[in-house]
Amino acid sequence: MALMLRADLGLDPWDAFHQGIATHVPWSFGTVTIVVGAAVLLLWIPLRQRPGLGTLSNVVVIGVAVDASLWLLPTMTWTPGRWTFLIAGILLNGVAGGCYIGAGLGPGPRDGLMTGVVAKTGWSIRLVRTGIELAVLAIGWLLGGTVGIGTVLYAISIGPVVHVTLPLLTVHGSGASENGPSADDGGLPAAA
Repeated sequence: MALMLRADLGLDPWDAFHQGIATHVPWSFGTVTIVVGAAVLLLWIPLRQRPGLGTLSNVVVIGVAVDASLWLLPTMTWTPGRWTFLIAGILLNGVAGGCYIGAGLGPGPRDGLMTGVVAKTGWSIRLVRTGIELAVLAIGWLLGGTVGIGTVLYAISIGPVVHVTLPLLTVHGSGASENGPSADDGGLPAAA
């Protein structure tokens, strides 16, 4: 997240949303990420989703880690450096997704929202995920979040990166299916 922020070439939808909010409140980007994650967990209640240790850790750890990383990383103005930050950010985000989903300790708040809506409505993961992502991207952009070529690159590459890393990082017997989460189910363990 921090690498993509420092690249300033466009953010993934949720981070554009977080950044948009952060421009209007006196909080750090990481704090906004934590608050939004906690608010999304409240949306789980009517969906009867149950958070796991990984879910709760996701809310706090990501926000703290992104603030620490932003403190450590320089602002990148050199164009090749910005592209390096962007590509590294996307790849590392995909690996991180494979790690926390593959651990089987509960989806992140945003992924659990998706799986909860899918379970409640019977709609496809593709439809629900796309709808959620487009909604938060539009709101983030309207609030001043960075949308650009990085947003498009993230959108077309994050799925393939997670698709490759998830089977490699799935802990068998972790609550995921015997063969691990598959691309057919969005790469996510079944919602509780």
